[in-house]
Parts: sequence; C-alpha cells; structure tokens
Amino acid sequence: MNETAPARARAEIDLAALVANVGTLRAYAPAAALMAVVKSDAYGHGAVPCARAALGAGASWLGTATPEEALALREAGLGGRIMCWLWTPGGPWREAIEADVDLGVSGLWALREAIQAARAAGGRTARVQLKADTGLGRNGCQPRDWPELVAEALRAEAEGLIRVTGLWSHFACADEPGHPSIGAQLTAFREMVAYAEGQGVRPEVRHIANSPATLTLPETHFDLVRTGIATYGISPAPALGTAADLGLRPVMTLSASLALVKRVPAGHGVSYGHHYVTPGDTTLGLVPVGYADGIPRHASGTGPVLVGGKWRTVAGRVAMDQFAVDLGGDQPAVGERVVLFGPGDEGEPTAEDWARAAGTIAYEIVTRIGTRVPRVYVNSE
Repeated sequence: MNETAPARARAEIDLAALVANVGTLRAYAPAAALMAVVKSDAYGHGAVPCARAALGAGASWLGTATPEEALALREAGLGGRIMCWLWTPGGPWREAIEADVDLGVSGLWALREAIQAARAAGGRTARVQLKADTGLGRNGCQPRDWPELVAEALRAEAEGLIRVTGLWSHFACADEPGHPSIGAQLTAFREMVAYAEGQGVRPEVRHIANSPATLTLPETHFDLVRTGIATYGISPAPALGTAADLGLRPVMTLSASLALVKRVPAGHGVSYGHHYVTPGDTTLGLVPVGYADGIPRHASGTGPVLVGGKWRTVAGRVAMDQFAVDLGGDQPAVGERVVLFGPGDEGEPTAEDWARAAGTIAYEIVTRIGTRVPRVYVNSE
C-alpha cells in the first residue's frame, strides 16, 4: 500500500524506525546473530516489507510461527535463513524443506514427519532445530524425553536425511526481572544443550533469548537472539522500561478520519447500551474504526485518542465499525485526523496506553489491527 491509502483509517509503518530498532537490538547483543521475528504478519506491521527492512539493517535470520508464513516469505523472494516452529501433523514439511526453511521440532512425531518428508523430497536434507521445554510448558521436548529425541535425530542425521542446525528454547518470565524461573530455565537449557552436544550434535546456533532477554539478560544471548515485539519499537514489559528508555521507537502509527461531528444535548446516550450519557450539551465525533478493525472492545469508555491536539476518550462502547468520542463542545472539521496511537512525539497515545486501557499487552494492540486498515509504508529509503 502506498500514500494513496484511503482516508478512513491507516496504519503508517515507519521502516526507518524499524531499521533503527534492529541496530539498537544488535548493539544489545553484539556477539550474537539476530533473528527478526515476523510472525503474525510482523505483529500486524506487514511481514514482507518489515522482513526486507530488518535484513537490510543486519538481521541474519527471519522467524515465523507457522510454515505457511515462512513459505510466503520465500514466495516473496526473500532469501537467507528462515525458521518456523509451530507445526501440526500433516503440515507442509516437504515444501518447507525444499524452500530451505529451518524446522523447529519439539517431539518425535514432528521429527518423524520431517524425516519422511526429506525422503519424499529425494534425499533433500532437512534443516532441523530441536526445541527443549526448559519450563515454559508449551511447545518443546521435556527433559525426560530429550535423550530419545536427540538419539533419533542423530540417526537421521547419519543417514543424511536431516541436519540438526540448532538447539533452542523459550523463556516464560524474561519480562519479569528477577523471576526465579529465568535462572532455572537457563540452567535446564545449558544441561540439555550439553547432553545433545555430548551425544554428537553440532548445532550452528543455540538460542533462548527473546526480546526481554535480549534487552536485559546478556548471559542468555548464546549464538542467536530472537527479537519480536522490540523490533517494532514496543517495550516487552513496563517493568523493563518504556520504549524510549530502551532506545526503541514505535514503528506503527494508527489514525483515522472523523466521519461525523454533531451537537447533542445533555443526557444523550452514546453507543450500544448507553454506558455513556452526555453530562451536558456537547459535540460528538465519530471515529470510523471498531473491533472489526482490531480496536479492543475492552477499551470501551477508556481508550484514548488525540483529536485537535487534545486527548479524548472513547465514549461508550466500541462497536464493530466505529466508536464515538465526546469532543466537549469543540467542533473539528469532518475528516480531521484522529490518532489512536503512535510514538507519542506529538502527544498522541501509544500502544502501551491502549494496552492499559484494555487490560492487555501492547503486543495484542498492534497485532490485532485488521486487514481493513491499509498499511502505508513510510521512510523506506
């Protein structure tokens, strides 16, 4: 999408900010390679443009959750190392192998499907990264099952069917400084890596650090760090500091155009359920985005916007396609820009402000912005 995007709403994606963020994150982990995670359409920012910008800024790897996301990057012409890790039985293993995608494997069933796909691909060697569950309790192989997974991987490697390119894991509480699980997981990871290497695994990369660990735990950096939300200029957690504190700049600015401005009397109900009633004669502004566009309904009555240089709050419920704000008697022109969130440079709310208003995290705020909102890429030079 270019600068001719429709005026109803737009999400400006500042690629220069993304490039700067990648540079900042590389400086936090200078001895490690950096994987820019572009899953979920680059956290709502647009996977292909953001991936290109991240690679140009020095990221060595791209990371996706699903194999379909990884294959879409290849189809868009992106080279280099790409890893994906969220598989289900019968997934596109052969296609991923033939596209030279590294496969995150968390258990025997997945390893066996990867091996079978490698055979079907005419002996094409599958690049496999074995994931250890060091305490998160989601994907990954439990310590008691690790020896069996490692042994079967080594047998397949001896046959030339796979190459174990990585050993990895994921933190549960790296965004909570001092949490006891951090040290416990790091110890478990070191032990599981040591076991695999003792059996003969020779990985290219060992990695466990996500965005918060990259920013605050240098002892976790190993060979590769995986930066997700921080790549897009959002702090992984308030306890770690704001984006500005961490040297990051938010990449997305979400705005819309006022669709209607009208006078209403005191005592007038606003939106479904009349959870907001005007306290006096006032003006209402209609913002033409709603929960179908990713605006959280949980922010009804609390979500902030900037209109005419002033903060306003969602009046009443967020509806599917629109919400209202009480303009307090001001009468901006129809079509005036409403900024829902951005970097905060001009006093506008940030994604973190919306996260607080909705009782969620900023990851969700940017990722949920829907496809009806065009992405407009700026500062791409």
